[in-house]
Amino acid sequence: MTVFQLIRRAAAAIALGVPLLSPAQDSGTTEWVVGYAAGGGSDALARTLAEQMGKTMGRTIIVNNKPGGATNIAADYVAKSKAQDRMLFTADFATLAANPWLFSRLPFDPDRDFKSVGLLGRFPLVLVVGPQVPATGYREFLAWAKARKTPVSFASSGIGSPQHLAGELFRERTGLNLQHVPYRGGALAVQDLIGGQVDMALMDSATVVPHLQGGRLRALGVASMHRVQVLPGMPTLAEQGLADFEAFAWQGLVVPAGASADQVAALNTALQKALASEPVKARLQALAIEPMPGTPAQMNAYVKAERARWGAVIKAANVQLD
Repeated sequence: MTVFQLIRRAAAAIALGVPLLSPAQDSGTTEWVVGYAAGGGSDALARTLAEQMGKTMGRTIIVNNKPGGATNIAADYVAKSKAQDRMLFTADFATLAANPWLFSRLPFDPDRDFKSVGLLGRFPLVLVVGPQVPATGYREFLAWAKARKTPVSFASSGIGSPQHLAGELFRERTGLNLQHVPYRGGALAVQDLIGGQVDMALMDSATVVPHLQGGRLRALGVASMHRVQVLPGMPTLAEQGLADFEAFAWQGLVVPAGASADQVAALNTALQKALASEPVKARLQALAIEPMPGTPAQMNAYVKAERARWGAVIKAANVQLD
């Protein structure tokens, strides 16, 4: 490799925020792996927390994006890492709750290969419609959808995504005739919603709030038990008659199974301090993310409940990814 190629490679790495050396090569850093591309909500959340946690722990935490495979590529990389004491991983809804049901075989064991540090945050899902849908609330939408002779199309960020599975749960609970239209990410789904190519979506707040504020999409309700801070005037779907309907895209922090109990405890302390800090709270509010402070045990209980809940939805909808 020439000097020019080395310089170009270094410049590209810095621009993407990835490490020039892995933690295996540089013992002074901790690697935080994210299973999604740089620039999205998951990446922004990890970088925001990594900066604050690094200050508390006196370490440099570098975010490394490894997208693909519904987070399985990143999860497998972390599970097999030799840097067990210098590796963090954003394990989310897909990694811990959905993928054990969506894939007949995984290259890692989500229970055996990771230890929970604590939950990070959750993205409320919002029922949104395109400009061609005349409804302004859930009940009006329900009446419009039931009167149609053709299926109502719903967009998602991909097969097996929280947005897809929330749509399947919505189909089950409402009895509506829905047609799933998967996209490669929320941005593309929202683009077609705005253009009128699809009718509705249960999309995460971080993706749709800017379009709601700009009047390009219309929100009909929030899939939460409580109204969300970023949309204070928007009633929940439960308030409008869809009882106990709740769906979030959520994320947690884990470490490889080889990490010690003392390391997990120190990371949890740093994480709770970061979540309580003003810079992080302001950033999460701007991203429409609800922080989820707590202990490793609380994360384990949450994951167990979510896996059982969404496993039932996946089985009922007969969704498989292999």
